[in-house]
Amino acid sequence: MRTSRLLLRSGPAVAAAVLPFALTAQPAAAVSGISVSTTGSTVSVVTGACAQTNGSWGTAALLGSGQASFAQGRQVVLSGTSVSQSAAWSGVSPGTYTVVVMCSNGTTAGTQSVIVSAPSTPTISATTSPSPSRGVMGGLGGAARDVGPVTMGVGGTLVGVGVIAAAWFLRRRSKPYRL
Repeated sequence: MRTSRLLLRSGPAVAAAVLPFALTAQPAAAVSGISVSTTGSTVSVVTGACAQTNGSWGTAALLGSGQASFAQGRQVVLSGTSVSQSAAWSGVSPGTYTVVVMCSNGTTAGTQSVIVSAPSTPTISATTSPSPSRGVMGGLGGAARDVGPVTMGVGGTLVGVGVIAAAWFLRRRSKPYRL
């Protein structure tokens, strides 16, 4: 019993002493400082790891399967702000590529592989039945033709008769002494 009380009393003190060291510790494994994405035949990279030196943030290179060094790839200058820098390549053919970002101070911000897939082309099928000349009339139950004044008059009469019958029925129910 005495040991559990001792641990309960000393626990917050130990946590207060260890917490500042735990919060300032750096991660053990290095994480890539770039994010690569593809949209169709466009490859883009975003990073926040580079600092501006002599008016330049750095350069990004897109390396194909046969390319081994940064100088052999398609190079694009990074643009952006101190928070985020980006570069993009358009018209990239399908395949596997490696994106390398080199900051202007000579350090590598990160390297990441990306797969560009072939764009899917939508298939267009020919319609054999002609579409309605006025299209679908939304709000009217999807009808493709107008209703005449006679149809509207008969419908209004039926709704009126229904309202009168419902009122008469409810009035008779509320007075059970009448027959």
